[in-house]
Amino acid sequence: MARPATTTPGNVARVLRIVHEGGPVTRAELTRSTGLNRSTVLALVGELVERGLVHEEFPTAGAAAADRPAGVGRPSAVVRASADVVAAAVTVEIDTVAVALVALDGTVRDRLVEPQSSVPTAAAAIDAVARLLGVLTGRAAPDLRLVGVGVAVPGIVRVEDGLVRDAPHLGWRDEPFAGPLAERLGLPVRAANDANLGAWAERLYGSARGVDDLVYLNGGASGIGGGIVSAGRPFSGADGYAGELGHTFVAANGIRCHCGAVGCLETEASRGALTAVTGTAPDDLDALAAALAEGHDAVERVVDRQVTALATAIRNAIHTVDPEVVVLGGFLGVLLGYVGGRVEDDVRAQTMAAMTDRLRIVPAELGRDVLVRGAAELGFADLLRDGALPTTTDTDQTTTDREDAVEEARTA
Repeated sequence: MARPATTTPGNVARVLRIVHEGGPVTRAELTRSTGLNRSTVLALVGELVERGLVHEEFPTAGAAAADRPAGVGRPSAVVRASADVVAAAVTVEIDTVAVALVALDGTVRDRLVEPQSSVPTAAAAIDAVARLLGVLTGRAAPDLRLVGVGVAVPGIVRVEDGLVRDAPHLGWRDEPFAGPLAERLGLPVRAANDANLGAWAERLYGSARGVDDLVYLNGGASGIGGGIVSAGRPFSGADGYAGELGHTFVAANGIRCHCGAVGCLETEASRGALTAVTGTAPDDLDALAAALAEGHDAVERVVDRQVTALATAIRNAIHTVDPEVVVLGGFLGVLLGYVGGRVEDDVRAQTMAAMTDRLRIVPAELGRDVLVRGAAELGFADLLRDGALPTTTDTDQTTTDREDAVEEARTA
């Protein structure tokens, strides 16, 4: 029998977000963090348990007695987000399309990566996502519930409808990607710039956890993307295009960029230049780190140029948004690991002193999962806003499409 509606939807979603973002938490801690009374928190957690979004764990009697101070009553139950409610996290690159199933508790339940023989068109990427998701859901546990899809795109994305205005490395311009993908899958789909999602993921779960003001720079196959979190909120600008720090001007005598300008960060500091001089595979960051450590003169010259460009770009970002933390991901994180404090020293040397009092420049913590975790947050957006599963998470047509996709993948 369903629990009577004795709580407000806003508070249900609030508790769900706390458990989802903060990890396992006791009911007592929820009471303190929300400011609600114990009976209200009990009812809120009860609703989430009935909806299958969280579950409670109660300490065993022996363990509870051993850990509990004298005079203290029964310990509070621990509330954990469900591992069976998932979002599909999609990442599109110039050479791969990947889909991962990320659970509400943060675990990556499964993933598939499909190499692309050429840069995928939007239509080809939609086909690949449908194919991969079909395989993943076909082999998933029967009680797994897929609630939404988030897509990380290396380009400028209009956030309200997922229109890809310009993804230059993919060659996409004004591609209505999220809408057609939603129609194909029968699921809610949201898309956003990949670096903006990376910034938010690092703020929630990574090396900038809990930091309200940060800049994130990620270097990958599609150049350098940037994302900003300001006052604890994603800084997206009027249309969601803010944070294009890869196109920060860093060198007057630099290389012409595909955007038309000269001396952009992503032309002056590029993964391609580093992998070419080190002879490493483009996607093997471990090999790149090992090759840098050998310290050959030709490699050092490229490193020097890239560190100078990177420090100038970070200086520009600091003077614009005043972050507490700058997070470097992808090959930029490898570069930071090699040169150590040199990047921070170069930044401080050309920045107003007061603006670097608390500054930290750190490598990304989430590694290859940074965009996966960020895209999953998009997939969970409706659930975390409402605190309730959609009335229907699957349609007959969607089920048929997925079965067809599984069969197509098996026979390919």
